[in-house]
Amino acid sequence: MTGRLTILEKTMHTLTRGMAAILSTLAIMAAAHAAQVSVHDPVMAKEGDTYYLYSTGPGITFYSSKNMIDWQPEGRVFAGQPTWAKTAAPSFDDHIWAPDVQFHDGKYYLYYSVSGFGKNTSGIGVTVNTTLNPRSPDYRWVDQGMLLQSVPERDEWNAIDSNIITDAKGTPWMSFGSFWNGIKLVKLNKDWTRIAEPQEWHSLARRVPLPPRAGEFKPAPEEIEAPFIFQRGNDYFLFVSWGLCCQKEKSTYHLAVGRSKSVTGPYLDKDGRDMAQGGGTVLLKGDKDWQGLGHNSAYTFDGKDYLVLHAYETADNYLQKLKILPMTWDKDGWPQVDARDLNRYQSRQLPAAKR
Repeated sequence: MTGRLTILEKTMHTLTRGMAAILSTLAIMAAAHAAQVSVHDPVMAKEGDTYYLYSTGPGITFYSSKNMIDWQPEGRVFAGQPTWAKTAAPSFDDHIWAPDVQFHDGKYYLYYSVSGFGKNTSGIGVTVNTTLNPRSPDYRWVDQGMLLQSVPERDEWNAIDSNIITDAKGTPWMSFGSFWNGIKLVKLNKDWTRIAEPQEWHSLARRVPLPPRAGEFKPAPEEIEAPFIFQRGNDYFLFVSWGLCCQKEKSTYHLAVGRSKSVTGPYLDKDGRDMAQGGGTVLLKGDKDWQGLGHNSAYTFDGKDYLVLHAYETADNYLQKLKILPMTWDKDGWPQVDARDLNRYQSRQLPAAKR
């Protein structure tokens, strides 16, 4: 009897191991086929051990993650429309564009844009919270209203796509802009919620009809948007998106960059050309698998630098996907990313959070 039980036990053990292997394989296959996170204009922040991702969408879509790969949908930042949105942009349809999240003096500042597509009937607002954790009893976004508006036939710029950066003195500056007369920079007040007085403005970048260099897209005067300024040491790097977004297979979005010793510019490319005069060094563009990639942000998390962007997957009907790519630096101090990481990084969307 003892021998028979031993044989039975061995058989059951073998079956158990086999079933475990099958379940493990199924889990891997399920993960491989799990939906990737589909976002436009992604930005990130980290609070404690949790990463938060914000993107264009109804009320501002956001997600949480512990590892920057598995992302749990958390709903929307705004339950309804910002009270001022329809006044600034009468055609506003609840899709809030191009968020930017910053931490300052114990609070999180979430900047956002409202607009009508293809118009500069636009406005930039900001809402404030003491935490990004939607499960915290202190979680409550308090909207501060509109801090900048663009009006057709009055303004030669478009008040969308904001990003905040501080200079060496801690003064906050807001870069913004899309098409029209390019990328602008304006000083904010000490509260980070309004334009500082007296006002100080700078023009940072635009597209002008310069002869294209080999391998570059032919420039168009207006195709520039989505500025993001990243500081590394004493250098400031201005990232912008060139080309057309949101056109599926016709999208030509790609990334360019310039560098400056001052947050106010001038930002020069690798050839010494001023981005305000049409300069810019191409950092990343599409390939056979990914197209229309752009509207990036850039961060240092846990001592490592990352470039965050969206890209359209050609094999999935040009659906926009989240990409978080390691960003390294060449011997001359310029940012670089490996285009092969577009395929290597695969996000996974988890089931929606229950609260």
